[in-house]
Amino acid sequence: MSAPTWVLGVIGGSGVARLDGLTDVETLDLDTPWGKPSAPLVRGTLGGIGLVFLPRHGEGHRLPPSAINARANIDALKRAGCTDLLSLSAVGSLREDLPPGTFVVVDQYIDRTVGRPASFFGEGVAAHVSLADPVCPRLSALAAQAARAAGAPVVEGGTYLAMEGPQFSTRAESRLYRSWGCDVIGMTNMPEARLAREAELPYASVGMVTDYDCWRDDLGAVEIGEVIAVMTGNADKARALVRALAAALAAAARTPSPIDSCLDGAIVTPPAARDPALVARLDAVAGRVLGAA
Repeated sequence: MSAPTWVLGVIGGSGVARLDGLTDVETLDLDTPWGKPSAPLVRGTLGGIGLVFLPRHGEGHRLPPSAINARANIDALKRAGCTDLLSLSAVGSLREDLPPGTFVVVDQYIDRTVGRPASFFGEGVAAHVSLADPVCPRLSALAAQAARAAGAPVVEGGTYLAMEGPQFSTRAESRLYRSWGCDVIGMTNMPEARLAREAELPYASVGMVTDYDCWRDDLGAVEIGEVIAVMTGNADKARALVRALAAALAAAARTPSPIDSCLDGAIVTPPAARDPALVARLDAVAGRVLGAA
């Protein structure tokens, strides 16, 4: 029996709308039971592994954070055969020692988003997965190593405050989040991380710091022009990170992760009471346990 192989899904955030160096490239224009993903997926080979790329904000950065269909994105990546997901996103810093240009490998979240569908499950199929540790430690450690190889200053571990946006924080909000012990702030990792866990996809997030948010009295408000300037510099390192990560994954067989089977025992609705229509929608996400695949 051949060794398990990695298929890495990469969700590119602000500034990372494309990847270079893929071979055997094909475009997947998928529909999902949850709607269309942000853009057609680009599937190919990089560094000896399969890779699927999805620009989170769509082609031409046309989708603001609240308009991103995270359920469709995660479902599509699962359908495309991904075994693991890497999120790349621009973030603001809530700590003096996390200056612009720092890559923070996130390990916790506080979710302050509103109105975004946060689960694949619902009336007719109820399920409860653990989100105590919302990222995959194995993939996160490999992503940190790859970021260092790409020449980025890296901090492993940090709490990401997910805000609704699209406006940046008020000063009072920014200072409040600092008092909570948050390290970085962004608008896109939730409910994305929640949904990845429900889809049994190990997820790692690298937040690329572009600014100090607005908590510092000695700096002005966050301005998008300044953010974009830093974001452009971060993007080249992000693409180098992906290349280094692909090479590292290719060098080792993918052993099973507990996240691969986190739906075992999570679905509490007995088979006779399940809504057939919702079961059908869950074919990619939960077909392994629902028998819908």
